[in-house]
Amino acid sequence: MKTILKKTTNSTEETLALGKTFSSRLGAGSIVCLFGKLGSGKTTFIRGICEGLGTKDLITSPTFTLINEYNGRFPIYHFDFYRINSAIELYELGLDEYLYGEGISLIEWPEIILNDIIGQRFDIRMNWDFESGWETKRTILITEKSL
Repeated sequence: MKTILKKTTNSTEETLALGKTFSSRLGAGSIVCLFGKLGSGKTTFIRGICEGLGTKDLITSPTFTLINEYNGRFPIYHFDFYRINSAIELYELGLDEYLYGEGISLIEWPEIILNDIIGQRFDIRMNWDFESGWETKRTILITEKSL
């Protein structure tokens, strides 16, 4: 695993900007796994990525729909596996076609499928301590992993 960046953002705008900057590393077939507690900024970071990839679509967390698809320079697939109990459910829905196709896959709560992802992926770990003064600060660690 190779560390690409460790940064503390101090506002929503900085988190969005970091996501936008990070998007330049992505291309067809990229897989990005986002880790963090509820409220840690995963969807905000994804909004930045999507903006950097040229989408004009409204970016929302697909907590109840499982996947949102956006149009940008590449097809963008935004997953949220928070409510999934088994990876089998995902593969029955055709997850492989999304992950290993021509689009970019952005996955919130990826723990359930981590051992099944083949090839390169980016892991983004977002830490938000529920402490005074940390209401808008996030520590973001970006690593690249090849399997």
